[in-house]
Amino acid sequence: MTTVQAPPLNSDAAWKLLETMDADATNHDVDHQGARIRWRQWGQGSPLVLIHGGHGNWMHWIRNIEVLARQHTVWVPDLPGFGDSGNLTGAPHDPSRQQRLVDALAGSLKQLLGDETLVDLAGFSFGGLVAGQLAAQCRSVRRLALLGTAGHGGERRQVEELVNWRLPDRDAMRAALRHNLASFMLHSLESVDELAMAVHETASRSTRFRSKSASRTAALMEVLESLHQPVLMVWGEHDVTAHPLQAAEQLAQDRPEREWVIVPGAGHWVQYERHQEINQLLGRWFA
Repeated sequence: MTTVQAPPLNSDAAWKLLETMDADATNHDVDHQGARIRWRQWGQGSPLVLIHGGHGNWMHWIRNIEVLARQHTVWVPDLPGFGDSGNLTGAPHDPSRQQRLVDALAGSLKQLLGDETLVDLAGFSFGGLVAGQLAAQCRSVRRLALLGTAGHGGERRQVEELVNWRLPDRDAMRAALRHNLASFMLHSLESVDELAMAVHETASRSTRFRSKSASRTAALMEVLESLHQPVLMVWGEHDVTAHPLQAAEQLAQDRPEREWVIVPGAGHWVQYERHQEINQLLGRWFA
């Protein structure tokens, strides 16, 4: 496996690392009712599925895959309409598109692993909502981890607006991407490094599915009511997509099988900015 280096990386090294990590994966293109989903597989052991966030792809987990793959077979999809996967079938703005996305993900996972194989599941941001919905639909999910999850329906504390990055001048585009990373995804300016920039640019360029409307709902509350598996919820202390303590208490509802952690010094993309802590946390949770 490729070792994910600590920052700083220069731009060429960051892009090379992404290419090498991708080359290390085993790719599976799975068709489900007209939707083609690209799954990447690393490691050996019990299955662990990692689901990326909105404007994301498998690279949202770039600093976690190697460590988790030491104990698990790590399966990471590009969701339909993201990354290297095909577009979701049906009307792009139909209210059913969220359910169709989950159906496609569940159907493709069933083709890969079957009905009876127990899997662990982690989702980040929009992927947290997707992970919860997938767990409610698939009986084979053993344990669940939600990182900076969307779908909590609570108050957000974003101050700076995102800016348009689709600009013809590359320097201007990179400046816009850097602004968006610093204002929404990461807390420390030092975390907005060349690897984060390469991931964000690649993922943003290939995103066709609009996840914002689903992310802003309170759909996860209803989903969690139907789940009895152990659920771990994690937020960065400075996550602008929620008031972490408020969201944690609202979603946990004092249920003994639901645990939550707030990671100091981290923003929304907590598994990137505090990857060492998160890798240890997920390693214990899914052990």
